[in-house]
Amino acid sequence: MKVTITIEGKQYQVSIDDLNTRPILAEVDGKVYEVWPEDADSPVASAPAATQVAPSASAAPTPAPAAGAKTLTAPLPGVIISVEVREGQTVKTGQELYVLEAMKMKNSILADRDGKIAAIHISAGDQVSHNQPVMTFEG
Repeated sequence: MKVTITIEGKQYQVSIDDLNTRPILAEVDGKVYEVWPEDADSPVASAPAATQVAPSASAAPTPAPAAGAKTLTAPLPGVIISVEVREGQTVKTGQELYVLEAMKMKNSILADRDGKIAAIHISAGDQVSHNQPVMTFEG
């Protein structure tokens, strides 16, 4: 299905796949976004409901990591509740890095290795999609 959506006065042509699946896949200007309607329990009745959702990808592009760096990605889509580390901080395996709420459950995301945090690409309140980069460790 194709719909026209207006966001802040600008119109977009959006191609939407099956409205009954989660996440809904929406293509805008050749880029595919995972869309999670706010009220996932109610069925999507018609196309106008799609005008109330926003892409789950962040607006700012994530910079490419330095050679040898390891990027940590979100294990599942959700909302960042808190970030427990800061850039430049040295962390140990098993240390809590951030808390992600998904499906009304809080998930404590732990470091899978010792290392130093080179960059943090998220902040509390951000919505993230599956495999979205959230932190980069130094190489």
